[in-house]
Amino acid sequence: MAQAYNGMPAGDLHGAVWQKSRHSNSQGTCVEFAKLPGGEIAVRNSRFPDSPALIYTPAEIEAMLLGVKDGEFDHLVHG
Repeated sequence: MAQAYNGMPAGDLHGAVWQKSRHSNSQGTCVEFAKLPGGEIAVRNSRFPDSPALIYTPAEIEAMLLGVKDGEFDHLVHG
């Protein structure tokens, strides 16, 4: 596999198994995540599966998930 850099085409992440939330809407509009062989986590927009995927470390994803669980980003979608 090629070295992963932010902004790389998601289609270049061969073998990535993408996962989206059960809470995604019926049109498939959602964010998808895939764990890469080196331990990093790729993130892509499901509406554009071959568009750029962003690559994060597990610590970066953990910090984001903890913030989401704590409601730190609720203002982005609720007013």
